Amino acid sequence: MERAIFAGGCFWCMVQPFEEQAGILSVRSGYTGGHLPNPSYEQVCAKTTGHTEAVEIIFDPEEISYKELVELYWAQTDPTDAFGQFEDRGDNYRPVIYYTTERQKEIAEQSKANLQASGRFDQPIVTTIEPAEPFYLAEDYHQGFYKKNPKRYAQSSAIRHQFLEENWS
Repeated sequence: MERAIFAGGCFWCMVQPFEEQAGILSVRSGYTGGHLPNPSYEQVCAKTTGHTEAVEIIFDPEEISYKELVELYWAQTDPTDAFGQFEDRGDNYRPVIYYTTERQKEIAEQSKANLQASGRFDQPIVTTIEPAEPFYLAEDYHQGFYKKNPKRYAQSSAIRHQFLEENWS
């Protein structure tokens, strides 16, 4: 099994697309990239911990490759927006691919270069690629949020889904 960590704005919106793929064993919401051990949601939202909201994905590379996960990641984000994603603004919502191995770093960097060269977007691809740091599990009520709160999830992800439809379909 391997581990992937992606930050793409609100973690509520990042779970379902990965969870629906074959070869995914788990997708958990949490916080990473900051300086405070085991932060709470409130602390991260206060934008003082340096953490991003992220998802940790445990996957079977025999069924789905890291490259496929990175491609799926791009299609869930606006890779030209360094200051958050959609209606979620601030450093804690910045788009980041966190790599856990040098091979993951190479794959992510090549994928980013390919996306930039594709001309899909007029603006530069600003998603950062950073080494993985400790991943702290978010509170239980955040886990599987789209299943637990489908109406609120639909409301909170509407702008994202519109962008994805316009830019990735």
